[in-house]
Amino acid sequence: MSLKYNVIIEKEENWYVAKCIDNNIASQGKTVEEALNNLKEAIELYLENEEPVMPKTVLVTTLEVAI
Repeated sequence: MSLKYNVIIEKEENWYVAKCIDNNIASQGKTVEEALNNLKEAIELYLENEEPVMPKTVLVTTLEVAI
């Protein structure tokens, strides 16, 4: 079985932080790929001990605002 989770990646100084918005798990790495791999490992470890949280359907978009 495989689950797909919604993830946000933010750059914070010298690190990329990957956050799973479905179950509030986060990890970091020096590259986007490393942050995602670390997050995947963290989620897998979490799921070993917990019931899976089913991902929600999320719409992510941009919004332009005049200033």
